[in-house]
Amino acid sequence: MIATENKASIKGGEFLIKETSAHQVFIPEEFTEEQQMIAATCREFLEREIWPRVEEIDKAESPALISSLMDKAGELGLLGTGVPEEYGGFGMNFNTSMLVAEVTGAGHSFSVALSAHTGIGTLPIVYYGNEDQKSRYLPKLASGEWKSAYCLTEPDSGSDANSGKTKAVLTEDGTHYVLNGQKMWITNGGFADVFIVFAKIDDGTGKLDKNLSAFIVERSYEGITMNEPEHKMGIKGSDTRQVFFTDCKVPVANLLSDRGNGFKIAVNILNIGRIKLGVATIGGAKEVINNAIRYSNERRQFNTLISTFGAIKHKLAEMAVKVYASETASYRAGQNIDDMIEDLKGSGMNDAEAKLKALEQFAIECAIMKVHGSEALDYVVDEGVQVYGGMGYSADAPMDRSYRDARINRIFEGTNEINRMLVVDMILKRAMKGELDLMGPAMAVGKEIMSIPDFSTDEEEGIFIAEKKVIRNLKKAVLMVAGSAVQKFMMKFSEEQEILMNLADMAIETYVAESVLLRVEKLIGIRGEAALELQKDLAMCYLHEAVEKVANAGRSAITSYAEGDELRVMLMGLKRFTKIEPMNLKNARRRIAEAMIAENKYIF
Repeated sequence: MIATENKASIKGGEFLIKETSAHQVFIPEEFTEEQQMIAATCREFLEREIWPRVEEIDKAESPALISSLMDKAGELGLLGTGVPEEYGGFGMNFNTSMLVAEVTGAGHSFSVALSAHTGIGTLPIVYYGNEDQKSRYLPKLASGEWKSAYCLTEPDSGSDANSGKTKAVLTEDGTHYVLNGQKMWITNGGFADVFIVFAKIDDGTGKLDKNLSAFIVERSYEGITMNEPEHKMGIKGSDTRQVFFTDCKVPVANLLSDRGNGFKIAVNILNIGRIKLGVATIGGAKEVINNAIRYSNERRQFNTLISTFGAIKHKLAEMAVKVYASETASYRAGQNIDDMIEDLKGSGMNDAEAKLKALEQFAIECAIMKVHGSEALDYVVDEGVQVYGGMGYSADAPMDRSYRDARINRIFEGTNEINRMLVVDMILKRAMKGELDLMGPAMAVGKEIMSIPDFSTDEEEGIFIAEKKVIRNLKKAVLMVAGSAVQKFMMKFSEEQEILMNLADMAIETYVAESVLLRVEKLIGIRGEAALELQKDLAMCYLHEAVEKVANAGRSAITSYAEGDELRVMLMGLKRFTKIEPMNLKNARRRIAEAMIAENKYIF
């Protein structure tokens, strides 16, 4: 593999072809006292204002309750985390805003309203607004005086956002755009004061622009109507509506960025939304684990606490393993984004441009963490219901709400299927542009699988030597399958969605497994190995599961297109690249679970 790189030179997607050392990654244990105080403030807000009222929030017949809670969040500054200080916000760096998203992610319906406002509802103006737009809107959005919503999805355009039919026509006097169209699934629609609306501009002859444009639309403008709140499976307290624009006149000064730049705005803002959603699911998952542990320490069967049963310990440990790993990879990616922002600003780029460039650079990792976090949460809530048994199915117990609320996250911010395909698509496009050197490493792997295996023992010294070799081999497995699939299908590869998703799973598991190993290695360097036995257990459990998943996904991909000698050679290569020394995972899981059971909470 290629030698390790300095932080500032790390690029998105390069984890597949370059090794990262432990000192290069940020780990949650490095959050400063100030950042930890911010997290504590968020948690106290949930404990005081949200959790005692979750039932009331879900049953509210009007958006007034959520809106009033948003006001209280604004008083604490929670709505201005990503707004620059000169516009009334806190101007937090990216990883700090991620920490806020994680903690508040345990807020059920409220967290959806909060994230929609602070993320997709506000950040388009932060990153793309001109000085007049920023000074007019951002102070009110940061304080909570005004709430925001994001209007992209339409009845016939979901994942294919650029196919939207909402149109904007410039008036004859050139002072306004007249909007006509329908938007759906609009979070905060019932109480938002400002809407970020995407539409295609009509030149007046009925011909629409190829790409969307974006507009800042105030609720006070005439021609805005909406239906009643949608009835949803979960996040019932989140105000979600269809919004209609009928001859709605928007001043030309409210065109956001340039004409036709709306699709780019949508894509870049969704990058932020994806990784923020990924880390928010971790906050929700940790609270589910807390509830499951507490219940297992109270519930008796056969005159015995169920927390003493091996089957329950297995579940609790697996929940912790997935959450710990997802959290780790999220903040690794978040810090990469922060580092690149500072690097770009140091080279003379302004703050907004630097942030957009950095987020675009790590769009692959943003998509990875959206998928991984949402699926980790789904696993956790499902097992949480199972730990509760019959009570898990009762609406009087907390797992009912957690289970229903979690499901939307695999659809929000682009479905997980779309995000999986985006991961591979972005990697391959960067390779074709010469931004990622996949060809060289892929060719080297091709030669390796035709050669005699290296049976020499490792002579390196340090922590996780054998495990790092496993990670290197997982990367080779990804490169082997990707290289052969591209050669097989060429320009039609994008039509092979099943194989694309297999490859995405291989890349996702490799990235997360490497991240968790690096976190524990860095912690051991700080605290010593003796103090990190449980974290080593977490890392090893995850690594073994990742190897199995990569092997299964790789086998599924290879058998989808290879035949004869090619099939035989590739399966042999995959077997070589997905080897790992067996260990007693049962005992590792028991140690993890028993430590949490003793503390009666998630402790990592």
